[in-house]
Parts: sequence; C-alpha cells; structure tokens
Amino acid sequence: MASLYSFLCCHHFLLLAVAVLFTTNVVVAHDTTHLNFYMHDILGGPNPTAVAIVKGPVALPSVPGANFGDLIAIDDALTEGPELSSRPVGRAQGFYMSTAFQEGSLLLSVNFVLAHDGPYNGSVVSVQGRDPFAAPVRELSVVGGTGHFRMARGYVLWKTYGFNTANSGAILELDVYVTTK
Repeated sequence: MASLYSFLCCHHFLLLAVAVLFTTNVVVAHDTTHLNFYMHDILGGPNPTAVAIVKGPVALPSVPGANFGDLIAIDDALTEGPELSSRPVGRAQGFYMSTAFQEGSLLLSVNFVLAHDGPYNGSVVSVQGRDPFAAPVRELSVVGGTGHFRMARGYVLWKTYGFNTANSGAILELDVYVTTK
C-alpha cells in the first residue's frame, strides 16, 4: 500500500510540474504605439514655457550661460509639425536639470499629456532619462503612463530639430515607442 501511495504522489507531483511548465510559457500579445510630435521649449520672450527655478552655483565651461545644478520647470507645447502654429497634440510637463560637468547633459523627467480631443483622450506617457543635448539623437526611457498607456514601457528618440532665436527656444522632434500589454 505504501508503494501505491508513493507512486500516486510522485505522479501527482509530475503532473503539477508539467502543468506549471505549460502555463508559465503563455505568450502575451503586446501593443506597440509609435508617436511622432514636436516639443517647443521656450525660455524667453513674453510667453515662456520653460522657467528657471534654481540657478546652479558652478558655471559650466562646456555650455556658456549654464550652470551645474540649473533646474528648469517646463509646460511645453507638443505639436503635430515643427511650427508652433501646427495642430496641438498635448503638453510636455515636468523638469530638466543640468547634471554633468564635462559636457552639456540634462536629467529629464517629463509627462507627455496627450490632448483630450485626440485619439489617446488625455492619456499620459511618462519619460525619464539623460539628455546629452549636443548628440544628434538621444534615447530616453518611457517609465510608465496612464489611460491608453497604463503600464507603458519603451523609449523616446529625442532630436533637436532647430532653434528659435527670437524666444530663446528649442524645437525638439520626438519619436516615442510605447509598448503596453
């Protein structure tokens, strides 16, 4: 009788192990979305969208006029095209901070708040990363999101499209690749 009991226990354990192996290898389909828009970071003029909150104590020799520790709060327009007058698609809200002595580099933390009247109905994509702004293309991390982009992950290819000398602004082209379950 003891051998029958151990035989059944052993087979029961093997069946559970096989069931676990097959259920843990379930493939979950992921939805990847590519967004392309332009961000208008305006530091001067009558309607700035980027405002210095803290002026760092040490001048950066690599970036005239910038200091290590400069902290800038932003509420920048996101548009469909590179012109500020093109169709708005949302706002970039967050901050960036000068965080490198040897080169011009920023720590960036920003939420892309997408338009309520657009296809993503007010959803948010949260981004964080390092922006060595002299590089032609920078890669930042998508670290989360809300609404359509809940539990998001991915990356942003961040490129300087041009400068607006009239308002001390930069125009950035952003290619956002967001994956959700």
